Amino acid sequence: MSEGAAELLQAMVPLLRIRPEIEDFCRFGGTWSSPHEPRGHGWAQFHIITRGSCVLERPGLGELTLDAGDILLLPHGDSHVVRSKAKGVSRPIASDYRNGVRDKATSGVEADTELLCGRLLFDAGDGNPLLAALPDEIVIRTAGEPLMERFRRLLTDIRDELDGGLAGSAMIAADFARALFVMMLRDHLAQEPGGDATLSLLRDRTTARVVLAMLSDLARDWTLDELAAIGVTSRATLVRCFRQHSDRAPMEFLSDLRLAVARQRLAGTTDTTARIAADVGYGSDGALSKAILKRYGVRPGALRLAQASA
Repeated sequence: MSEGAAELLQAMVPLLRIRPEIEDFCRFGGTWSSPHEPRGHGWAQFHIITRGSCVLERPGLGELTLDAGDILLLPHGDSHVVRSKAKGVSRPIASDYRNGVRDKATSGVEADTELLCGRLLFDAGDGNPLLAALPDEIVIRTAGEPLMERFRRLLTDIRDELDGGLAGSAMIAADFARALFVMMLRDHLAQEPGGDATLSLLRDRTTARVVLAMLSDLARDWTLDELAAIGVTSRATLVRCFRQHSDRAPMEFLSDLRLAVARQRLAGTTDTTARIAADVGYGSDGALSKAILKRYGVRPGALRLAQASA
C-alpha cells in the first residue's frame, strides 16, 4: 500500500465505524420491482445477491446488473429501484416478519433470485466530509474470484443465519455484515490511484488539502489563488496536480464536486432543492435544477424516486 493510500485510509477510519441493519430477506421470481426510498444523512443502503440476478435503476445514472455473489453498497442512501432483468407487469410482493427481518416474496411463482437488503449507519455521519468523497456505488463481485473467498464465506454465514430462522439470527447476521462491509470499505479505500477521481486526489497531500477544503465549504466562492494557498503551492502546480490525478482543472473539479454532492443529497435525503442549492454553492434552486438536468438528464424531483417501498 502506498504512503498516500495509507494516510487516506487512516483519515477515513471513522467511516469504518458502522452499524448494519438487515431489513429484508427477499425471494423473488418472475417479473418484479422493489423501490427503495432515500435514507437520509449518514445512512447507506446495501443489497447482497445470494442467488440469481437483478437490475439496479437510479435516474440519471443508468442501470447496473447485479449477479449472485455481488455485494452493492450505496454510500449516500440513494433512492433507487431493484427489479428483475426482464421488464413487464410486476407481480405482487407479499411480506412477513421472522425474528425481526422482513421476508419478502413474489406471489404465485417460484423464486429464482434471492437478496439480502438493508441499511448501514456511518457513525461519522455528517461530521466527516470524507463521507461525501465516497462514490455513488461500491460493488464487490465475488463470483469466480479466488481472492474473494473471505467475502463468500461471510455471505454464506449471513444467508445461513437468516435462512435458519433461529433465535438471535438477525443479530448474528448483522455482526457478520459489519465485518463484511468494513472489509469492503477498507479494500476500496486502499486501492491504488485510478478509477475514482476524488479518492485519487485524496491520496496526494497537496490536492487532498484542497479537496477537503472544498468539501468542508462547497458554498464558498472559491478562487484558484485561495485553493493554491491551501495546497501550499503555486497555481500552475496545483492545476498540474489536479490534471494528473483527475484529468480536470481545480475549478472544473469543484463544479463537478458540487453537482455530485447535490445529486447525492437529492437522492439520499428529503432536503429541499433550495437548501441543497445554497449548501453547494448555487445562487438559486433554479440554477441547480438546470445544472442537474444538463449533467444527469433528469430534473431534481426525479432523483428522489418518491414512491412507497414495496
